[in-house]
Amino acid sequence: MKRWTVWLRNQANRQPFWNGRSRTAHPPRLRWFRHWGAWLALVCLTILLCVTASPSPAVEPSPAAIAQAQSSPAALEQQGRQAYDAGRFQDAVVALQQAVDAYRSQGDTLHQAIALSNLTLAYQQLGAWTEANQAIATSLDLLQSIPESNRDRLSVLAQALDIQGSLQLTQGQSETALATWEQATALYKTLDNQPGVISSTVNQAQALQALGLYRRAIATLTELNRTIQGQSPSLTQAIALRSLGDALRVVGDLERSRQILQASLGVAQQLHLADAIAETQLSLGNTARAQAANHRVKNETPLAEQATRAALSFYQQAMSAPTATTRTQAQLNAVSLLLDTAQWSAADDLIPALQTQIASLPPSRSAIYAQINLAQSLIHREEGNAAGSTNALASQRPLLMQAAELLATASQQAKDMRDQRAEAYALGSLGGLYEKTRQWSTAQDLTQQALLLSQSTNASDIAYRWQWQLGRLLKLQGKPEEAIAAYSQAIDTLQTLRSDLVAINRDVQFSFREEVEPVYRQLVDLLMEPQGGIEPGQKNLTRAREVIELLQVAELDNFFREACLDAQFALDQVVDQEKLPSAILYPIILPDRLEVILKLPQQQNLLHYTTYVSQQEVETTLDAMRRQLTVPYSFRSLQATSQKVYDWLIRPAEAKLSSDTIDTLVFVLDGSLRNIPMGSLYDGQHYLVEKYGIALAPGLKLFSPRRLEQQHLNVLIAGLSEARHGFTPLNYVNEEVETIKAEVPSVVLLNQAFTESAFQSEINTYPFPVVHIATHGQFSSNAEQTFILAWDNPIDVNKLNDLLRTREEDRPEAIELLVLSACQTATGDRRAALGLAGVAVRAGARSTLASLWSLDDESGAVFMSEFYRELAAGAVTKAQALRQAQLKLLADSQYRHPRYWAPYVLLGNWL
Repeated sequence: MKRWTVWLRNQANRQPFWNGRSRTAHPPRLRWFRHWGAWLALVCLTILLCVTASPSPAVEPSPAAIAQAQSSPAALEQQGRQAYDAGRFQDAVVALQQAVDAYRSQGDTLHQAIALSNLTLAYQQLGAWTEANQAIATSLDLLQSIPESNRDRLSVLAQALDIQGSLQLTQGQSETALATWEQATALYKTLDNQPGVISSTVNQAQALQALGLYRRAIATLTELNRTIQGQSPSLTQAIALRSLGDALRVVGDLERSRQILQASLGVAQQLHLADAIAETQLSLGNTARAQAANHRVKNETPLAEQATRAALSFYQQAMSAPTATTRTQAQLNAVSLLLDTAQWSAADDLIPALQTQIASLPPSRSAIYAQINLAQSLIHREEGNAAGSTNALASQRPLLMQAAELLATASQQAKDMRDQRAEAYALGSLGGLYEKTRQWSTAQDLTQQALLLSQSTNASDIAYRWQWQLGRLLKLQGKPEEAIAAYSQAIDTLQTLRSDLVAINRDVQFSFREEVEPVYRQLVDLLMEPQGGIEPGQKNLTRAREVIELLQVAELDNFFREACLDAQFALDQVVDQEKLPSAILYPIILPDRLEVILKLPQQQNLLHYTTYVSQQEVETTLDAMRRQLTVPYSFRSLQATSQKVYDWLIRPAEAKLSSDTIDTLVFVLDGSLRNIPMGSLYDGQHYLVEKYGIALAPGLKLFSPRRLEQQHLNVLIAGLSEARHGFTPLNYVNEEVETIKAEVPSVVLLNQAFTESAFQSEINTYPFPVVHIATHGQFSSNAEQTFILAWDNPIDVNKLNDLLRTREEDRPEAIELLVLSACQTATGDRRAALGLAGVAVRAGARSTLASLWSLDDESGAVFMSEFYRELAAGAVTKAQALRQAQLKLLADSQYRHPRYWAPYVLLGNWL
């Protein structure tokens, strides 16, 4: 997402300030592709010579720039602006530096400060951070020395702060940038400069997003757009709407993003703002692309194709942008989308024009990133060429050679401009290319160079990539211990980046599943690999368990777009300290096998066993079992599939589990396993629930365990039985409510009484240990699509979190048990149960009981009646109360099929 910046104009005739947009380049799209052959030694030598060439000066004036020295200061500033707008940033630097010198010799402090601020923008585009920071610091010092009686001083100061904030944010100083823009906003308000207030507020929202505070950023932008809604259409309005639309895309609210961006486009078109039109078309293309990806995940092929066509259409329109940067970005995005969707011929038609466009760009940060992006696309295109070919000769794979040349050129240009961050991107990407061509030594050397540059500039968000790449290279060279160390460093870096990870802009094609999750899984794979025929020891097993737990936390962070999990007690410590008869199982899905780590109570050593089955077979089997669980009359096929999964997860540990006094199995589930109720696993004669109580741990840690206090067991029940908001009626909710009331003291909000405000009022008024919600709801891998239905509106997971946690501000009591009846996981979403884990973590409840699928059937009322009867009796844990209720249905011939009793799962504290 590009950031708003301000170009300061000469004030000799009190002309208005110029408002402009930053040309700060997006970081490159980094993706990894497989199946590459060897690389010619001649090409290697050529690239290395390019990479190690001696640097040239950071700024070298052209003849045209030298001629500008004879011009007046005001004319020099104008020439600098023209060069900046044309992307000739080196020429802009020369002209503006001459203007600064001229104003200094005239003793014109105000205009010297203006020229220095604009010089900062030009340096920023060149990645010359030291010079940029010096220029803006000098500008601000000069402005502080100007008497307050100068009525232009505050206006110039506010806009100089805007520029300083942009520079700070670009260098990763998000908190500092936010504070700087808050100062600018205050000055604009003092000056009653509404456009300035709007622009600096938009900037603040950018800083909030960089800090991972997307909800706050969206709230800020929503309020801003509400404020300016009644005003006459303006550029600031178009930009504010576009910023909101981009932020909504990042958090996954794609339909609202599209609507807001369409509104922004309408404003820009009404005012005939060609730049703003193209920028918004680019954003609309990115949103449509994200929608296409969502549809593909759900196997909604026609909708995915329709969204892809829409994205390409928007990119095509944005290619007519007046500015080269926007044109280039639109072309890059279009090519990468065509390649992602295997539209090879269409991509081939665009690539030559894109190569020409990028070659014509003057050296700048944006040009460097464009070259890296193009190189990645060329590598991807070559992957398409090589899919059915065994030919690995570089001379017959010209796209790889072109990609290598682009990366070498980009790294050299970055070095010339002393932009270490951009140089690290280029060198690391070049190392990745050598990795694909199996030249491990050269790849390792380039990767280590990129890593050192990243660390020297505190660029942790790219340093982890090169630590990960180094780990892969070391593993490929047969150095497992060194590889584990490199991977562990990458994980440690990711942990320090928890907020930043969710703040990475989707415009750079950041993908958690592509660029973060594999780091964790590959380390676990390496840790659990037998070395020299020797099974992994306790150190590796302990570390593997920690890493998979950290991955679960990272998944929840990514789900909520913020670092959210803050817990108190480690799971195994709870089991051992409380002497609980509970075993903990960690099934881990790896590409070629299924690993299970087992923690038995009161035993220090971890156990583990392996089943060699491919990830594809595991996921296909689980998908089939999930479908069979919800279909009546599928006993035979379901039991066969369920027994297969039982053999993978439980059979190897049967003897250990039966030899100890264990009454509860606690699962820390991975991937698609979360969509399967573990109690429905079948050993050939009995379901797992017939032997054990079952609980799930949604993350690394959980609240301190304690049992429900029966003397205070009262329940708040909220539910809908009538049709609402397009959802069908839930005919048995009334009966479910009555059966619960018969078992425990209850307060009921039913149908019209179940509004958001009424629900919150009850939560705030009484300390209910149990909150029971019986209504339509959905769990999804997208937080925006995880909700429960109230009478007046759907309540998404973040709003539900706000409602349930409000009480904590006034009272110390946590909700002991949250029951979500009639909810279900989203169809076709393999990660839908992530939403259930998210609700369990964020609701503030010690335990959450929910259904993986919904049944409009009286079995739900029977189940709930038995569950609450067991709880009220006080003789069993929540896990055992759940088990007894499930066994009651299982014993009834009418409800023997797992579709009736299996969907209910318990997350969190099982006592």
